[in-house]
Amino acid sequence: MIKAEWEVVGPWSLATSRAFWEGFAPAALDNQAGDTLRTVFLAEREWTTVTATVRQEGSTAHIAVTGTGDLDAAAAQVARFLSLDVDARGWPAVGDRDPVIGAAQRELPGLRPCGFHSPYEAAAWAVLSQRVRISQAAQLRAGLLGADGAFPAPDRLRELDLDLPGRKTEYLHAVADAALDGLLDGADLREQPAEAAIERVRQIKGIGPFAAELVVLRGANHPDALPRHEGRLEEEIIFRYGRDADADRIAQAWRPYRTWAAVHLRVLREMRLSS
Repeated sequence: MIKAEWEVVGPWSLATSRAFWEGFAPAALDNQAGDTLRTVFLAEREWTTVTATVRQEGSTAHIAVTGTGDLDAAAAQVARFLSLDVDARGWPAVGDRDPVIGAAQRELPGLRPCGFHSPYEAAAWAVLSQRVRISQAAQLRAGLLGADGAFPAPDRLRELDLDLPGRKTEYLHAVADAALDGLLDGADLREQPAEAAIERVRQIKGIGPFAAELVVLRGANHPDALPRHEGRLEEEIIFRYGRDADADRIAQAWRPYRTWAAVHLRVLREMRLSS
């Protein structure tokens, strides 16, 4: 085990982020208790199973990681999939420039986008969820999890003879190959401009425009890109800003946190429709 202290720069609430992740159907948290977040995931590159717990103390994230392999890299991966490594000192100013986002920030205080442990798992979800209901895709994903709750490593997934609808097995094998070849490395995708990273992911068989955005924006947790193929976000922008709203123009005020603003709008939409 290693224990790390990560100083989070800018607004952050573990409780708000955890509540968001608990309702995130593609990879929802479960068995949570107290004020600590616990999750099991695959450490990238080595693809070993790791357990992480995260506790907040003011602006400090206390991260404990248990498993084998490079646990320092695994702790950094935790910070990435919880967006703790993003300097968010400028995030409140986005709300000052855009009252809609300001209202979202007040309703979701300290929310930082999280959900997929890695671009690899995001890509696998994108394949599983193609042309099926979210609930059905969640069942397909649950059937692939190991006894420890972790998604299968790419080399294991590549060998599985899966009975899945359509070409999902073929596409999952392609995702596994891409992960083994380093095309889905989270740190590498995060370092690139979002548009370039999305084009890179588009090389993978079975990954279309929407899926590639999901992999980069929610798998690598890239903080600054406007999703171009997300119908529900477009609907919420129209609802909040009017039918003639120009998403590109509006999103200029969100830089350099366009992904964060888009996630906040999506969360508000789900809250509004479920109330």
